[in-house]
Amino acid sequence: MDPQSAPDHAIARLAGAQGGVVSHEQLVRLGLSRDDVRLRRERGRLLRLHRGVFAVGHRVLGVDGRRWAAVLALGDGALVSHHTAADAYDIRRSDAPVVHVTVRGRNGRKRHGGIRVHRPHVLPDDEVTVHRGLPITTPARTLLDLASARLPARALHDALDRADRLRVLDFAELRGLLARYPRRPGSALLNAQLARFRGYVDTRSWLERLVNQLCEDHGLPRPLVNISIEGRVRDFCWPDRGLVVEADSYAFHRSPAALNDDRERDVELTLAGLRVLRFTYEQVTERPEYVVRAIVNALGAL
Repeated sequence: MDPQSAPDHAIARLAGAQGGVVSHEQLVRLGLSRDDVRLRRERGRLLRLHRGVFAVGHRVLGVDGRRWAAVLALGDGALVSHHTAADAYDIRRSDAPVVHVTVRGRNGRKRHGGIRVHRPHVLPDDEVTVHRGLPITTPARTLLDLASARLPARALHDALDRADRLRVLDFAELRGLLARYPRRPGSALLNAQLARFRGYVDTRSWLERLVNQLCEDHGLPRPLVNISIEGRVRDFCWPDRGLVVEADSYAFHRSPAALNDDRERDVELTLAGLRVLRFTYEQVTERPEYVVRAIVNALGAL
């Protein structure tokens, strides 16, 4: 057996999870010596991208590979942010070749081609997360960074709307972040756009309590919650009854795009042979008897 096959398999597995790239530090942790790394470089198995960062097998990297290469090049505490993070979350597309990376600490002082480095004075742990294995700023922090980078108001509104429709944004978290940085550049602009989404309330949690009580009172089976149907996450579903129940999340209004998205979700379910009931904030909180009666009737329990 080739004595190098075992470590090479380990390298391949690691690179496969990181868009095809690995760092020298990671190779050492896998048990490779400096000579082992040099030998693989000479044989074309490891191709230098940045100082201490290599592509495995070939230099043709996709988007994930370029993001990972940038993060690994800047060391511990580095994470994708700004426009790159927005693209990773699919809340704002970016075709720019530059990868935006935020660095905590003093790492990454050397310049790296194709990487834009940001060094905030402070970046608390609750503004950092992992998305598909990649260190990244949270969606809320990403939106604040976009606003601070002077993203136009319309583009910022569209990013907010997209984040809402994809259900990746916690509006309460975003409001808390704005309260934390009231004088940061971009906070006023983001607050102004957020005001257009006024009245956000987590209706689904209200409805969940109501549905649970309904099931208990009427001896009905509890629904599946947050289940994927036709490629989208649905609030509640009774598969054996062919019923889906969805909740609108705004007390006052939603953006036009979000309203259109709701209607499309309903059409998709109908075409799939399912019945869908959609309830508003006011109906759930002010007319619970109506909601209960509608669900019970749809389940055929009366």
